[in-house]
Amino acid sequence: MLKIAICDDEKVFINEFKDILEEYLNKKGILYEINVFYSGEELTDPVMDIHKFDIIFLDIGMKSMDGMSTAKKIRESNKSIYIVFVTVFADFMADGYKVDAVRYILKNTDNLKEAVYECVDAIQEKMHYMVVKKEYAFQEGVKNISLDRLLYVESKLHKLEFYLLEDGMKKYTLYKTLNALEDELSAYRFLRIHQSYLVNMKYIRELVRYKVILYNDISLDIPKARYKEVEKRYVEYRGEF
Repeated sequence: MLKIAICDDEKVFINEFKDILEEYLNKKGILYEINVFYSGEELTDPVMDIHKFDIIFLDIGMKSMDGMSTAKKIRESNKSIYIVFVTVFADFMADGYKVDAVRYILKNTDNLKEAVYECVDAIQEKMHYMVVKKEYAFQEGVKNISLDRLLYVESKLHKLEFYLLEDGMKKYTLYKTLNALEDELSAYRFLRIHQSYLVNMKYIRELVRYKVILYNDISLDIPKARYKEVEKRYVEYRGEF
């Protein structure tokens, strides 16, 4: 999941910019979370967990605490967030190296959408963020799904139920064995936790005794005999990041 912040004191522009980002991310099949902030002070407030963001789009010309000052404050505690300046002024571009800004996007351009798309493409490449899509002939119709949005699969009554995050949780059904699907998806960090469950490890919030708790509070059982192996695989997965 890409976690993105937009910080700008122009509410109309924030809404326009957010719409462009959402259109791009939905088109790409990328799961995302976007938070908006209307001042540098709000974004860098100590109660705000700024470290959760992968990308921050910052307006340079904000009143009170401007974008450059906000970026410097972010860099005091986090060196890895991708900072992109969004501005009407090209004059500040030379100062971007001081805070390791990865891009500048000009507000007053007819090519705003193209600039945003190119920027996020470039950042994904730097992050080695890859979206894999696969096509399945579901009972509900043929669908090309993003594995990034596939939460888990349950085997039930000789068919598989795919649980996808699409404007809430959507379920799609398919006649196929979970063993075959496990072989197909194991390279994409899907973990068999139960005879009936194949889980996308990126959505595991925690392992508790004989259960997996997913980020949306769904709880799935792990058989006692399988728990140690599931725990081992999940610890190895977490160690990769």
